[in-house]
Amino acid sequence: MVTVISLGGSIVAPGKADVSFLRDFRSLIGDFLDRDDKRRFILVVGGGEPARAWQNAYRDIVSPVKAEDADWIGIMATRLNAQLVKAVMGGWCTQEVITNPSTVGPFVGRILVAAGWKPGFSSDYDAVLLAERFQADMVINLSNIDQVYTADPREDSGAKPISAITWEDFRALVGDDWIPGKNVPFDPVASRHAAKLGLKVICAGGRDLSNLKHILLGESFLGTIIS
Repeated sequence: MVTVISLGGSIVAPGKADVSFLRDFRSLIGDFLDRDDKRRFILVVGGGEPARAWQNAYRDIVSPVKAEDADWIGIMATRLNAQLVKAVMGGWCTQEVITNPSTVGPFVGRILVAAGWKPGFSSDYDAVLLAERFQADMVINLSNIDQVYTADPREDSGAKPISAITWEDFRALVGDDWIPGKNVPFDPVASRHAAKLGLKVICAGGRDLSNLKHILLGESFLGTIIS
């Protein structure tokens, strides 16, 4: 059984590496590996605050910016975060960090860690491609929001949480275009491909590891199901 988790960089590195979270996340993943020797995880790691901070520095210096250059800055942040996650997972992860999901070989070990690939989309798209490659029927998308909302709750006090939504309606919310550093619950490019595959995505808060445990056990949880 392969479980794909798109691990938001805002969870791994909200400003600097979150040591407490990484320690507890490692423990939770280890518990599930111990429960079932057939369980394997793919962890696709985002760029977080370092990506946005470095992209903003670029925007402050250069005008107009090149979208491709801004994307590469974010991609490099994902790779730094992913290398940390790989090291934290130790012997469970025996392969190098995956940076090109289109050429990945067999899954060796218990955990596979991946990072950003190339400009034009976020690491969410890599998670969808890896779910497709290894025949996972779901991606768990962990970020700094507990659920998808009808609008950005930071800008609209009337925004309401959504427990389930279709891909058609979700894509109407996030649009079709990718902008480097764009802050949406799930990347528009990834959403388009996930919808094509009929892939289910669960969006949930990454810091609530008890909630993640419920998701992994197939129990009731707080989050949004996109399908």
